[in-house]
Amino acid sequence: MSDLNRGIMKFEGADSTVAISISAVLILGSIVALVIWALSAAYAI
Repeated sequence: MSDLNRGIMKFEGADSTVAISISAVLILGSIVALVIWALSAAYAI
């Protein structure tokens, strides 16, 4: 069992490339969306 298969993600395949890629895309996408929202709220873009 790898270290990525522990903690919050306690299921088989938690350390697979697909699961890690989906998580990374969701996290980075939400960060980008928050930055864009903050810039549009602060400045009239």
